[in-house]
Amino acid sequence: MNHTSKKLGEAELEIMQVIWHSQNPVTSNYILKELQGLRGWQLSTLMTSLTRLEKKEFVICDRSTGSNLYTAIISEDDYKTRASRHFLEKLYNNSLKNMVATLYGSQALKVSDVEELREFLDQIEAEQSKTTYSKGEYLGEEGQ
Repeated sequence: MNHTSKKLGEAELEIMQVIWHSQNPVTSNYILKELQGLRGWQLSTLMTSLTRLEKKEFVICDRSTGSNLYTAIISEDDYKTRASRHFLEKLYNNSLKNMVATLYGSQALKVSDVEELREFLDQIEAEQSKTTYSKGEYLGEEGQ
């Protein structure tokens, strides 16, 4: 089974966020405590979700210590990248412009959001220019 082809439900995502944001493997009791304000779960409900996450290959459980310790198999960034690509593909035909246009047209974007996006795009463009310039310099020196 390939965990990258699986999706997380809302509750599973909340569990994964707890696991991703911890520095070390975590116990089910730790996760339950961290979710206390979000979910009114009993430990048995959480254990069912953790078992599903294991089957989907999002987490592994180390049972060798006497306490079940859960660790993420897929990183948060990898999951976000894959989920974002899927979202963009399914809802906006792989067009970031269409997504932004929809958000802008529905007034879901504030002026500050547009400014932040513009600054980010300018930063990316500047970084790409540096990379292109550096490669050009390197190639020029190599050719001499």
